[in-house]
Amino acid sequence: MMFQHTVQVPFMPIKFKQPILHAIWVVGLAFVMNTWAAATGDNVLPTYEYKLDNGLKLIVREDHRAPTVVTQVWYRVGGSFEPNGLTGISHALEHMMFRGTRRYPKDAFSRLIAINGGDQNAFTANDFTAYYQELEANRLKLCFELEADRMNNLALNEEDFLQEIKVVMEERRLRVEDNPEALARERLLAAAHVSNPYHHPVIGWMSDIQNLKIEDLRLWYKMWYAPNNATVIVVGDVKAEEVFKFAKTYFGPLKPIEIPELKPRKESPPLGKKRLQLLLNATVPRLFISYNVPSIKTATEAIEPYALLVLVMALDGGNSSRFSKELTREQSLAAGIYTTYNPFSLHETLVTFSGMPIGNHTLEELEAGFLKQVAKLQAEPISEQELKRIKTNAIADHIYARDSMSDQAFDLGALESIGLSWRVAESYIEQIQAVTANDVQKVAQKYLTPERQTVLELIPKAGIQPHE
Repeated sequence: MMFQHTVQVPFMPIKFKQPILHAIWVVGLAFVMNTWAAATGDNVLPTYEYKLDNGLKLIVREDHRAPTVVTQVWYRVGGSFEPNGLTGISHALEHMMFRGTRRYPKDAFSRLIAINGGDQNAFTANDFTAYYQELEANRLKLCFELEADRMNNLALNEEDFLQEIKVVMEERRLRVEDNPEALARERLLAAAHVSNPYHHPVIGWMSDIQNLKIEDLRLWYKMWYAPNNATVIVVGDVKAEEVFKFAKTYFGPLKPIEIPELKPRKESPPLGKKRLQLLLNATVPRLFISYNVPSIKTATEAIEPYALLVLVMALDGGNSSRFSKELTREQSLAAGIYTTYNPFSLHETLVTFSGMPIGNHTLEELEAGFLKQVAKLQAEPISEQELKRIKTNAIADHIYARDSMSDQAFDLGALESIGLSWRVAESYIEQIQAVTANDVQKVAQKYLTPERQTVLELIPKAGIQPHE
């Protein structure tokens, strides 16, 4: 189910495609409600937060611009929660969530959503797993009924599992093992993250997938799928109080469980540059350079992740950025350049540059070109004019993301699922505005250093063509 989302975490992928993620025996469930003006300028979108007695959190954003609704159920479990030997189990369980419950067997869930004119799917990422539907606002009760049922009553039939695990293995072959760039990225992450759980791919290592058993999934489901480990996000043409009543009706009777407490899993201190060379059946070479950097959750100084975002935008934030202007247009050195950084991660993460040399240029020349631009940022602060342009573009992207109900919901769910309040999204503009040229220079000097660097060269095997 939409494994592509495991590569890009929804809240803030760069390049700038962002959205800025049984019974409780009481008649009236106690709840906590906070109202927040999710607003920029005059575009006020009131957001309400509730909490049921069983621990389920509900966040509702009223957006009445279209008669539709997006509903999402986020579970705080993903690839980074998995031990050795069980990598890929969260993604495998995501697949099984569409194989039926005792009440709605086989494909009944998908069929009912389709009959009611809706769309639905799911995704697994490092830090969470989420399920969503988009349909007419007056069909919200159906979503809640179906999601509450499979939160508690998943069938997990062995025959279905044996069929579905073959689908997962084929998905890995198609999306990773037969895709040189994806395979290179997987090996890059494994090398750059030593003790950090992002070392493992979300889809899992093939040997682990092949050895998963249905009982493994049953235990994983019992450990993590419960109301007190979930957040329900609703954005659309709804009334918050009415949504809360539906939540009490359908999710309220579910029992909470004791959620396992995760031990701290910090990245090992960097000890020097790491370099990999992969010989793959690719048609063109590609270079990856990664640096271990903090996320908002792990940073010791709150401004640093936002300064890193501005740094990334300076290097690769559109046609006016340094990589585009100097490496692509002026020097004709590279094509297909992209830069990734997701500060909204549960653990320490990476800033990664990637590109393909063009013409007679080599991987060595491209690496020198990337590092020269990094050195410029370290040597002198960016100009006020450049800083102003970057901030203007970042703010515009953030505001335009509000046009999508799905993007808004992703932002709310992703933040809540990694233990950051959804209000962090509302302070995004303020945080970006607070970044100074000196902040950008300091993080470049502190984090874009050789000892934090992992370099991977993807080199095509001579005479071997890629899979069709």
